[in-house]
Amino acid sequence: MKKFFKSQPVLVISFIAAAVTMLFIHPDKQYIGYINKTVLIQLFSLMMAVAGLRSVGIFNKATSFLLRKTGSVRRLGLVFVLLCCFSAMFVTNDVALLTFVPLTLLVYDKINDEKSRIMTIVLETCAANAGSMLTPIGNPQNLFVYDEYKLSMGDFLRTLLPAGAVSMIVICLLTLLLPNTPCTASETKDTNIPKVPTMGYCALFVVCLLTVLRFIPDYICLGAAVLTALLFNRKLLLKVDYSLLATFVCFFVFVGNIARIGAVSDFFSGILAGRELIVTALLSQVISNVPAAVMLSGFTDNGTQLILGADIGGFGTLIASLASLISFQIYRKADNAQAFKYFCVFSTINFALLILLILIHKFLIV
Repeated sequence: MKKFFKSQPVLVISFIAAAVTMLFIHPDKQYIGYINKTVLIQLFSLMMAVAGLRSVGIFNKATSFLLRKTGSVRRLGLVFVLLCCFSAMFVTNDVALLTFVPLTLLVYDKINDEKSRIMTIVLETCAANAGSMLTPIGNPQNLFVYDEYKLSMGDFLRTLLPAGAVSMIVICLLTLLLPNTPCTASETKDTNIPKVPTMGYCALFVVCLLTVLRFIPDYICLGAAVLTALLFNRKLLLKVDYSLLATFVCFFVFVGNIARIGAVSDFFSGILAGRELIVTALLSQVISNVPAAVMLSGFTDNGTQLILGADIGGFGTLIASLASLISFQIYRKADNAQAFKYFCVFSTINFALLILLILIHKFLIV
């Protein structure tokens, strides 16, 4: 049990929170209405598509090509930052970091520069969180809020493009702190990518995008995801992050029950009114931005400020974004890792970005 709590703290907390509210609001027919099945289907299908693309090696091949173009530690860091940013837009921030942080560690094994290794991974993490702001499928909270509030793509981009752009400009400038010393990036073995499965996974990814954009019904997306796995690789069904899906279900129950408790509902509605951005960003520092967005969605009609607060709130503490925890856990297990130094560098840069973005949106962007 202790091991499970350490590996899935957000799931355990969300389950406990849901269970406590069930003592006040006993299970009834309204529980079915709590669950946003469209979000769950879209998350499941996207994870299936991305797992399939990773399994055929398409990410590694693209990365190997780009890394061969680098010649210095600084340029290498910039390439990794841009890779994390742009890949996070389409395969989510956590998948981007799961792909590129291990590769970063392999590259830096030959460079032997711990200070630069830490800085690069921290900036990669920031870039993944910044890039994931810019599409509805970039992270789970975007997917949820985009569907829950039926946002248009225009509203979405107008809300999040300034924050994403400012973040990436700052992060790219921070790569100038990396030394301009020459380096040789490690090369991965050139392998052939199987055409038929790759086409199938790409087709599934397109179906997922069309479902998010509301051109295709969610049940077709679900059927396509299951059929793709059965046709090409049944093991992909085991690679889906079911703990994330379960976490969403628990928070759906928690939020649904809280909304039916008059005093609690009035309290949250009161503190959120006109303060969606700052409240969501601050709450994200404590419980992470995904559950913060799901929890607070039941108490405000201002979806644009809610999603902005959740995405900006991904900067700050190590637990503000689950993707940030992924980077830290991968780095912490590496040889000669200096966890405390990593924590200090991470906190300095992330809190600076958090404060900067909040100030810009509160005082400069109307």
